[in-house]
Amino acid sequence: MLTHKLLRRLLYRNLSAAQLAGFVLSNLTGLAIVILGIQFFMDGRPIWADDDSFIRKDYLVVNKRISAANTLGACTVFTPAQIEELESEPWVRRVGRFTSADYRVYASVNASGRSMSTYMFLESIPTSFIDVAGSDWTFSASDKSVPIIISKDYLSLYNFGFASTVGMPALSESAIKSIPLTLSIRPDNGRPPLDMPAYIVGFSNRLNTILVPEEFMAWSNARYGSGSTPPPSRLIVDVNSPGDVRIKEYMEANDLEIAGDKSGSQASFLVNVIAGVALAVGALITCLSFFILLLSISLLMQKNRQKIHSLIMLGVELGSISGVYIRLVAGVNILAYILAVIAMLAMRMQYLPSLRGMGGGASTVWPSLLSGLMLMIVLIIFNVIAVNKKVRKAFLNS
Repeated sequence: MLTHKLLRRLLYRNLSAAQLAGFVLSNLTGLAIVILGIQFFMDGRPIWADDDSFIRKDYLVVNKRISAANTLGACTVFTPAQIEELESEPWVRRVGRFTSADYRVYASVNASGRSMSTYMFLESIPTSFIDVAGSDWTFSASDKSVPIIISKDYLSLYNFGFASTVGMPALSESAIKSIPLTLSIRPDNGRPPLDMPAYIVGFSNRLNTILVPEEFMAWSNARYGSGSTPPPSRLIVDVNSPGDVRIKEYMEANDLEIAGDKSGSQASFLVNVIAGVALAVGALITCLSFFILLLSISLLMQKNRQKIHSLIMLGVELGSISGVYIRLVAGVNILAYILAVIAMLAMRMQYLPSLRGMGGGASTVWPSLLSGLMLMIVLIIFNVIAVNKKVRKAFLNS
């Protein structure tokens, strides 16, 4: 019986080192692009990530544009036909309406022995658009307090535009959440006024409003409002991709505008596109390397066709013959993966200082390493299947 070492020498005799080197290089390039693209996305995600944990970045707030030419008498509300037209756009998943309070309301705050009150407005959006823990964003008529979400701009205006001029203390986000807040509802329908405690559950960079739960808005409008539901002047739109160029074209064509800072969404869209292109290119190169290796093994087996036939006639098992080529396939794939990981880590060391300066950071490398590992395993499996088929075919032809 032939030993494994002798069998390997016989079957490797016509092996082309140049072909194997070409496979290792192409597979190394493809794997390196894939895992580097994933790792760069992970490391740079804090730069473009939205910190509004309860409002997803693919939600856009849309309102009608008011220009100098149409200031007087401009229609700022959306008709049902306009909402239906927006919902029919291919980049729109769903559309939610902002509902405004149909009564007068103002809030009072007591802090450090001083109080402040001001007229304010309340709005609500469908609960499905808000990602706050269930117990923190619900309301029923039996509740004694109201959860609210306010814009971070309002807190900044208080801290830097009001508090500093009247001797009031500046407040952090955590501090203002603990300060008693009272909503005073003053209806025009003859009902007695109502004072309700409120508490802040979050701050938003993208929603320039004061949000209350949809249940509270429906209850309070029915009880203290005029009884009619005014059409919405703003919409919240769940889109497939916030940076889609079709969104901008639609907004300009219909004289609409997107509220808030859109740079984060556009940057996120651009990075997703770049990452997708990089991963596609890396995967394509990796697939091409698979065919290069398969071609190399096929040529090698073709050159060794007579040897394989003789070995089969001598009683050598098919598994022993295919095992020689399978170990070769696995070895060069593992070598390419190790070199790709080294290349990724080396390039990562180069871009991390710049990325940290822009607000990024060193994320875990496990997702990229596991992705590359899974891709390598898939390549090995397909190569093993191809090798076994070719050896079996050689056996049948013998």
